[in-house]
Amino acid sequence: MKITKAVIAAAGTGTRFLPAVKAYPKELIPILDKPNLQYLVEEMIGAGIEEIAIVHRHGDPLIKKYFTPDPKLEEFLKKTGKEHYLDSLRAIWKKVKKFRFIPQSNRLPYGNAAPVLAAKGFVNNEPFVYAYGDDLILEKNPGKFLSSLIATFQKYRPDAVATAAEFPWQDFKHYSSIKFKNDKIPNQIVDVIEKPATRKEAFTNFNMGMRFVVSPKAFSVLATQEISHGELWFTDTIRELAKTGIVIGQPIKDAEWMTTGDPLRWLKVNIKIAFEDKEMKKELKTFLKKIG
Repeated sequence: MKITKAVIAAAGTGTRFLPAVKAYPKELIPILDKPNLQYLVEEMIGAGIEEIAIVHRHGDPLIKKYFTPDPKLEEFLKKTGKEHYLDSLRAIWKKVKKFRFIPQSNRLPYGNAAPVLAAKGFVNNEPFVYAYGDDLILEKNPGKFLSSLIATFQKYRPDAVATAAEFPWQDFKHYSSIKFKNDKIPNQIVDVIEKPATRKEAFTNFNMGMRFVVSPKAFSVLATQEISHGELWFTDTIRELAKTGIVIGQPIKDAEWMTTGDPLRWLKVNIKIAFEDKEMKKELKTFLKKIG
């Protein structure tokens, strides 16, 4: 089955970015010249996704406004010879067949599984891609790694394929930890724990998250899933799917995972991407050396 739908979670409060994001979503904070969220949309397009639902904070119109054409602005840019500034957005408008902007109901529980529930009508009982809105997969060809997740899902027809990213052991309290088994299916997940309290509780130094390809079975799990530590965790959804079926954890290859969920990591991503440009890299190295 061809997978054409993706759900992007962008409904968080962004507390670690307050007060900056009091009036707008953290997913619109720019990384160089494009919002964080645009990088995710471009990744989806690169993986062949045609329909994208962005689940956003209830009552917030700004994400929809950003991804909607603005004729007055385009006319102004045309008159001033600056049309090229919108080239990347125009490319998105041409390639995405359908955008859906879904406000996350205040009746839904807090947690990173809630956007999946909000998008149930959009998914319409089909396998879909699910992406956390503050995680980036940096690669030369955006969407290549996500395409490999989709290919694995199509090959084995599991209940889910999840990204598995290695992290330093000293950071185990900040991430989930995956337990693998290798049998007929490589990298099968048999258990996962969210933010283990001690290193002994952690199975491995592989975190699960960022990108998922998920079967509609996830909704059956979410229908009865309990709140854990005050949140509805998608990790728990995947854990339950792994108990009753097959879930694969695919390690990141030829790409780098970076999160933008707090100011320091956001700054690191900006520097990382800026260093891909020779001129920016030169100026930044001089500047960093000067202030260092």
